[in-house]
Amino acid sequence: MNRPHRRPAPRPDGVGRATPPHAGPSAPSAFASAGRPPPAQGAAAGDPTGGEHAIGHRAAGPDGATSGVTLLVIAKEPVPGRVKTRLTPPYAPWQAAALAEAALADTLDAVLRTPARRRVLVLDGAPGRWLPPGFEVVPQVAGRLDERLAAAFAGCHDGPALLIGMDTPQVTPELLAPALAPGGWDDCDAWIGPAADGGFWALGLAGPTLAPGLIRGVPMSTDRTGEIQRRRLTDAGLRVRDLQTLRDVDTAADAAEVASAAPDSHFAAALARFAGSAGLTDAAR
Repeated sequence: MNRPHRRPAPRPDGVGRATPPHAGPSAPSAFASAGRPPPAQGAAAGDPTGGEHAIGHRAAGPDGATSGVTLLVIAKEPVPGRVKTRLTPPYAPWQAAALAEAALADTLDAVLRTPARRRVLVLDGAPGRWLPPGFEVVPQVAGRLDERLAAAFAGCHDGPALLIGMDTPQVTPELLAPALAPGGWDDCDAWIGPAADGGFWALGLAGPTLAPGLIRGVPMSTDRTGEIQRRRLTDAGLRVRDLQTLRDVDTAADAAEVASAAPDSHFAAALARFAGSAGLTDAAR
């Protein structure tokens, strides 16, 4: 959920950022550029098979454990010029999009390895080969980012829901575990994952249908977004717990730090591949 930067202008990608219109061709796969095979594609909206887990089925983690929490990932299709625009420069738009794809793949992989009631990708754009089986896919609504975040919770009527963005490829099941463990929602109505820049990378609600009144109107893309969102929760009488503070990827410096924190990630592999070649045009690839 993304990194708000310290000015009122909306940010181009991620949780807490505004989303510009779809434009441009798809980026080359981060898996191809990083020398890794892509995951098998999951089910898109309208697929009657529902992918590996149809709606309403509990989604087990690798050890077979399940959780009563729905995991939501809000994301954008990694298209050059639409994602990670603050990485350009030093990276070319196609490189920034490949890094976004790698970050999204790492995020989806972490969610797949986390026990959950359901796993839902709330997507602006179209699914690609980066989408593994096991996810329901629903489209994002139009509107400001606060409206999109609130609407992402709309389909969750069967217990708590935890939403994360695509800008923290260092996320792991262990970092999500406090909100998914037995007792994680005892005496707790909401979880928030603070971002190092003052935003938030995760937001969980015990009553997801309350999301519109809790999220709409929160100013995004400021260094006080997380503080204001937390106050909105507590002013409503909710008991709030914190996940670990993470740094999300906005700038080249962020990318280097996050890759260092997750050296075995798709994101780190893609970043290493681009070392020394930042800014290459399509013709120079």
